[in-house]
Amino acid sequence: MCLLFCTEHPFGHLIDTLQSEQYEERRYFNPQKLSDVRYEKLPFCMRVLLESTIRKCDGFYIKTDDVSSILAWQKQQNQAEVAFSPARVLLQDFTGIPAMVDLAAMRDALAKQGVDPNLVNPRCPTDLIVDHSLQIDYSKCAIQGPPSPMDESHGATVRSPACQPSPRGSSSSSGSHCAGQRPGHRGGCSKASCSDAPSGRSAAVQIENTPLLCPFHLQPVSEPETMIRNQEMELIRNKERLQFFKWCSKAFKNINVVPPDINTVHQLNLEYLCQVVQEGEGFIYPDSVVGTDSHTTMINGLGILGWGVGGIESEAVMLGQPVSLTLPQVVGCKLVGTINPLATSIDIVLGITKHLRQAGIGGKFVEFFGPGVQQLSAPDRTTIANMCPEYNATVSFFPVDDITLQHFKHTICSEEKLVVLEDYLKAIKLFRSYGDQSEEPQYSEVIEMNLSSIVPHVSGPKRPQDRVAVTCMKEDFINCLNEKVGFKGFHISKEKQATQVPFLHEGAEYNLAHGSVVIAAVISCTNNCNPSVMLAAGLLAKKAVEAGLMVKPYIRTSLVPGGGTVTHYLNTSGVLPYLRKLGFEVVGYGCATCVGNTAPLPESVVDAIKQGDLVACGVLSGNRHLEGRLCDCVRANYLASPPLVVAYAIAGTVSIDLETEPLGVNSEGKDVYLRDIWPSKEEVNHTEENIVIASMFKELRSRMEKGSTFWNSLESAESALFPWDPKSTYIRCPSFFSKLSKEVCTPQSIEGAYPLLFLGDKVTTDHISPAGSIARVSAAAKYLQSKRLTPREFNSYGARRGNDAVMTRGTFASIKLQNRLIGKTGPKTLHIPSGQTLDVFEAAERYQRDGVPLIILAGKEYGSGSSRDWAAKGPYLLGVRAVIAESFEKIHWNHLVGMGIAPLQFLPGQNADSLELCGKERFTINIPQELIPRQQLIVQMSTGKSFSVMALFENDMDVAFFRHGGILKYVARSLLP
Repeated sequence: MCLLFCTEHPFGHLIDTLQSEQYEERRYFNPQKLSDVRYEKLPFCMRVLLESTIRKCDGFYIKTDDVSSILAWQKQQNQAEVAFSPARVLLQDFTGIPAMVDLAAMRDALAKQGVDPNLVNPRCPTDLIVDHSLQIDYSKCAIQGPPSPMDESHGATVRSPACQPSPRGSSSSSGSHCAGQRPGHRGGCSKASCSDAPSGRSAAVQIENTPLLCPFHLQPVSEPETMIRNQEMELIRNKERLQFFKWCSKAFKNINVVPPDINTVHQLNLEYLCQVVQEGEGFIYPDSVVGTDSHTTMINGLGILGWGVGGIESEAVMLGQPVSLTLPQVVGCKLVGTINPLATSIDIVLGITKHLRQAGIGGKFVEFFGPGVQQLSAPDRTTIANMCPEYNATVSFFPVDDITLQHFKHTICSEEKLVVLEDYLKAIKLFRSYGDQSEEPQYSEVIEMNLSSIVPHVSGPKRPQDRVAVTCMKEDFINCLNEKVGFKGFHISKEKQATQVPFLHEGAEYNLAHGSVVIAAVISCTNNCNPSVMLAAGLLAKKAVEAGLMVKPYIRTSLVPGGGTVTHYLNTSGVLPYLRKLGFEVVGYGCATCVGNTAPLPESVVDAIKQGDLVACGVLSGNRHLEGRLCDCVRANYLASPPLVVAYAIAGTVSIDLETEPLGVNSEGKDVYLRDIWPSKEEVNHTEENIVIASMFKELRSRMEKGSTFWNSLESAESALFPWDPKSTYIRCPSFFSKLSKEVCTPQSIEGAYPLLFLGDKVTTDHISPAGSIARVSAAAKYLQSKRLTPREFNSYGARRGNDAVMTRGTFASIKLQNRLIGKTGPKTLHIPSGQTLDVFEAAERYQRDGVPLIILAGKEYGSGSSRDWAAKGPYLLGVRAVIAESFEKIHWNHLVGMGIAPLQFLPGQNADSLELCGKERFTINIPQELIPRQQLIVQMSTGKSFSVMALFENDMDVAFFRHGGILKYVARSLLP
């Protein structure tokens, strides 16, 4: 229904107009015009659900009762089912290809009925991001040497060259050094930019803002050769799939295909696709999304409601159907207190994650409120929202506030859009002002977290799981010296703990003691990839240099960014020269210090350590630090945040109380404490938002506009119908639309069905439709071999989701499948009429040839595990008409309904054993012509016995899908004349 025709809309009286001199007027549905006091007591995430339900109410999919249920959320939570229509769908290529193949097949089916195939398009705006096809065929690793003595004209000295392709790659020279690259140089610097630099040293270079820098020379460079090589392999390997996606981008309306090598799906969702407020069909409304990627929840950090769904659910939304949702409990997480000045974003995110995990909020929505929320930047919020799977929440929602608006100034919004966004959200009470206590919603429960309780930690001295509060570091290190040798102890006698050993280094005398830092490595991989922590390290270095502090020259310092982007934003923000001044020179990209790839310490340092039997220390911001791993003479190693690595390097020891003892003395003899140079969170956030994020978003927009050369030149058909290649083993027209007719048959009883499988409890979607490698003796392997493919070319089931012949043969192909019909584990079953044990596919093929319908018998929690569309599509194509189980995973039973398979549940207290089923009986399931939701059906057996089951159709929509043979046929028939 087009919303422009609102005279018949049940909530047409709620339409309002947004007016201002700064923009053209916009229309919207205003829930406040309901004049219901319950609205302002709803959590903000529930208000988003309510607005969508009001706007999309059509009396069939979404009813006025759904609006009433949401308004009565406090009483209806965990009880009422409502329908939710998100504003858009987000797909990645692995889950997106079967959805688009289905739409292409629907076009074929309708064209055969004389219908214009151009009428088949996604009804809900859909973004498909091709980002799951990259494999690492080429890689490089190098042992980087120490930086040379620091001055403005010296670069890094490289000790050991080691570049090689990964085992999966070619053995040819294509995986070795790039042209013009000196040994050990990693990063693909072009010959033109490097050939004039002498080995081990570069000429003085003025640091400029460049998109990618050679890590040794800080000059503009081309993209690394390894990246180019891997991209080439990705495009060659996936050319067939990419041509199909290119055809989709031209043939279908309402879909946006993002080609490979632009960015990952969740990053694009945050940085480019999200709008906060959408405009369409003559109205503005809140952005919301369902996606097939587990990182979809990140978007809630920006005030956009979204979560992950399965493939069939996403297809349903694409085709205009809402998501069925049990009204959730909403836990209010109140953040209070002030963040510890030394706590980084990583400390905060992990602290909140731990707190929520302990609170037991599985399956619930979480909404953050309280004065502490204003201390979290937009990246902090999206990271917390992304951790939903870690604390088992469905959604972690941060309502839009001033900080969110500030973030959008640097990302996707024009000035006009920002004004519209703010005015609209305030008009419908979706804008959060934490200073107004009257805005506090009511929650199912409230858990409070004091942010001041989040204390920065380091881990060590031997194992990453041994965490030490920074405030207790000195005391803990002394305790480690006293303890017996073990996981933490070194057993240094009391009289030797004060030992100091003098030594000479580059003509100057220094002293080493227990706790002296001799290795300090700032690394931005894995847990420290958040820009804020690297910026904090750079800002701290800047303040340290300005305060006159330096790092002792014998300490082996290094800076290993996780990629060229990190180097870029450190340079753009102006902190890179200060890191270099302290000895933290960019030495390359890759795993180095964590895996022990550290250059040897100066001999004088090693001799001093051995002479005093000292417990010398390494401090790094990586993720591994086992004893002796960094260097065999460095016994204590600590993991710390990047700014703390710089701080301990300046102090020269871990045996220091950073709160009460100075890091060093400046040129004027004045003590300088960590608090004097530690950048405030406001400083870090300002730099991140105004410099880093603005720069990154500008680059992303440029890449989105340009696309890639390969994608732009890729040829694809211009036709409305996809030209299926009969030789293709990746993309094939599925048979979901065979025998499609305009008439809808009344529900047919299932007569004389045999069980294809007799299964037990907890059969997962992995058992039903494996996603891994294709076994050489499987039915799918036989099919691929018939197409003249070798086992090396089989690839995986996941990669072949666009080929129904492979996926149908892969259904129930798990080697861990426990089938009671054969009494042993494996992807086999009993063909009951002949008594033969066959592959599941071969048995199903025989039954279908003989016109015999099939059912599946199962125990508890059938279809548990990750949501997987082929776990319902596969059984459908095998001829399964119904699944009778003790209980179902809800998402999976919705998928079965979506494919026209009846999910039937044994009545309470009954199961296959209590009914004495052997699994070899024939079953007749009587389905009435006037089927209604939650109806009990009679199952008659060939033995003369019968029992009742509950048909798990939740609503009239489910019944309609079942009558039509699934949602795909339902939508196709709606387009028939």
